[in-house]
Amino acid sequence: QVQLAESGGGSVEAGESLRLSCTYINTTFCMAWFRQAPGKEREGVAAMYIRSGDAFHTDSVKGRFTMSQDNAKNTMYLQMNDLKPEDTGMYYCAASKYDCYHGSWSFDINYWGKGTLVTVSS
Repeated sequence: QVQLAESGGGSVEAGESLRLSCTYINTTFCMAWFRQAPGKEREGVAAMYIRSGDAFHTDSVKGRFTMSQDNAKNTMYLQMNDLKPEDTGMYYCAASKYDCYHGSWSFDINYWGKGTLVTVSS
């Protein structure tokens, strides 16, 4: 059983930075960050193959967000720089036992965290 817990959300102004953390109990094949803005569908933000450390980021955050891992701390991070109002939303940590990003964010997720809220004001 994989357990996930996000932290690090908050309210910031445009151009500022936040770092989200996801602590996990029991690792898995792939971990990811998704977000859901008010009134919109949940979308993939970043994903990482745990064994290789290869990470992928959605186009809208490339160059601004970076997903990383610290295996010694059982923690995944999402460093978010130059935040924009459109980055506002609930951010979820997710884990997949068998699948990961391969050109599409529609891969099976087996575990979800409860989410952490990010609000970016202009």
